[in-house]
Amino acid sequence: MQARLVAKDIACRRGERLLFRGLSLACEGGDAYHITGANGIGKSSLIRILAGLMQPFAGTVEREGAMGLVDERLALDGNRSLGQALAFWEGLDGSRDPGRAIQLLQLGPLMDVPVRYLSTGQKKRAALARLINRGSPIWLLDEPLNGLDGEAQKTFEALIAIHCSGGGIAVVASHQPIALPSPRILDLARYAA
Repeated sequence: MQARLVAKDIACRRGERLLFRGLSLACEGGDAYHITGANGIGKSSLIRILAGLMQPFAGTVEREGAMGLVDERLALDGNRSLGQALAFWEGLDGSRDPGRAIQLLQLGPLMDVPVRYLSTGQKKRAALARLINRGSPIWLLDEPLNGLDGEAQKTFEALIAIHCSGGGIAVVASHQPIALPSPRILDLARYAA
């Protein structure tokens, strides 16, 4: 799994407010970063900049390898059953073993349930299944533990560890403690403008 993500001297501006500046990070295969900081400091904005969904106010981002993003946007059709919604993405992403993620995240009994009827935690597990099925070497995760019970949190932490041990990268923005393999902690308060 070939993966590399480098951000150099990033600054983020939202409206008239400069959230942070001078932020740099370098991730190679196997790395895990935990982005921390208070609400509103720019954790989600940084994830969106790294994903290429938002331009930095200053600085550059270089990526090598496909990226998968899990944030508050589910990206699953609420009118379809969970099975149909995941199958849509599996067809686009060319998933090799879609049943593995469904089994790991205990989604099997929910495959016939319309996505709109899933609980918050079930929707989060579905988004994580879509990420796993995509096979991206770079995982960008914005508050991935929100809505998950303790057992689901432990399962997802284990999946991150497996992903990183296989040469993947995980960048996790979270105000919650999360067990990551040898994490590098990046506190955005150090870069606040």
